[in-house]
Amino acid sequence: MKKNLRYVAIAFVLFYLFSQPTNAANVVNGAFHQLAGAGDSVAKFVNQLGK
Repeated sequence: MKKNLRYVAIAFVLFYLFSQPTNAANVVNGAFHQLAGAGDSVAKFVNQLGK
């Protein structure tokens, strides 16, 4: 069951990527932006602990 679900998820991602490449790129850029913001927040928190 997990293997089939994995194939379905990969197929969906590939379909989305090829059918709407601009939207897919926006999703990826948004995800990286969120990760960068989270990393920045963690860095600020750790810096505040050291003061």
